[in-house]
Amino acid sequence: MTQTPPLASQRALFEIPEGIAYLDAAAYSPLPRSVRAAGEVGVASKSHPWAVPRSEAANWGMRARAAAARLIGAVPGDIAITGSVSHGIATAALNLELPAGSRVLRVQDEFPSLCLPWDRLARQRGLVVEAVPRPADGDWTAALLEAIDRPGAAPLGVATLTPLHWCDGAPIDLDRVIPAVRRQGGAVMVDATQAVGVLPVDVGRWRPDFLAFPTYKWVLGPYSLAFLYAAPERQSGQPLEENGFNMPQGRPAPGAARYDRGERDDPVALPMAATGLELVASWGAAAVEARLRALTDRLAERLEAKGLACPPRHRRAPHILGLRLPGGLPPHAIAALAERGAFASDRLGVLRISAHVWVEEADIDRFAGLLGEVLGR
Repeated sequence: MTQTPPLASQRALFEIPEGIAYLDAAAYSPLPRSVRAAGEVGVASKSHPWAVPRSEAANWGMRARAAAARLIGAVPGDIAITGSVSHGIATAALNLELPAGSRVLRVQDEFPSLCLPWDRLARQRGLVVEAVPRPADGDWTAALLEAIDRPGAAPLGVATLTPLHWCDGAPIDLDRVIPAVRRQGGAVMVDATQAVGVLPVDVGRWRPDFLAFPTYKWVLGPYSLAFLYAAPERQSGQPLEENGFNMPQGRPAPGAARYDRGERDDPVALPMAATGLELVASWGAAAVEARLRALTDRLAERLEAKGLACPPRHRRAPHILGLRLPGGLPPHAIAALAERGAFASDRLGVLRISAHVWVEEADIDRFAGLLGEVLGR
């Protein structure tokens, strides 16, 4: 078996000043220099549109679509270019036939874009929304499996799933959950926002009906751009909007491109997205995961030494550490950390700390020290 070579810190590829411990990748990543440069070339092209063929942006779109497909084990024809993950999720909701009385299953405190379209659909079609309560032991997988197969429950229409909970990184084993959903006849929508580029996402293995992810977090791209995977049997549906890209010559585009957004060929966003996706792919998800796991483990050790309880290793994702403090996160904590050059997020009262490849071991140690200072530890 070939062993993945260790991935070193990639901080030199970013414009991050010394003394900044930016551990907030799950919210918003900084751009690598190469991605910023690609965007600047795109902006310049809009300043002089007569000097750049319009086909260039379309070519970047093909590169971005292909790169997105490679990261999730798909082919380019299975990928739609959308403006956001919520756009992709709404497309899925529009194209799934869910009988009245069937269940929409999700976990408690799910991200709004994975809730709101299904809540609206439930009101319109008489569906039953079930949010699985947060398990006391942190085992979302077991809690979901129990809910899926619960005797007497309404028929399962769709499970809206993620590989980990967005607020704290608690993992959900979709290799076990999705087959259980299928045995009950349910459809599957996966929001892979916090997974693609770090975790082994493989639509060939999971076989979801739809899967969506954006570019502005783990794949180091621009805001307002995302991708939607549509399974081959889901590629004859209705887009959210009709435009010249998804309806060329008035006929639906082939494959998942029938769901493409309007104004798709953005000369700024598409080159940035393709450059970021290709950079992440060059490292390989296994190498990225291993590096981030080591950093997260180091952080947990440092915090536990200060008396802060961290989730056990098997209950946390390799790239996100969710810290739940007795009495809750102090309201001043995030701002106090930022004043000291350390950055993380408050998500539902959880201190969500998320490293990416720009983070170095010294950043981890510095962050732990500063957090201890802010919390009086």
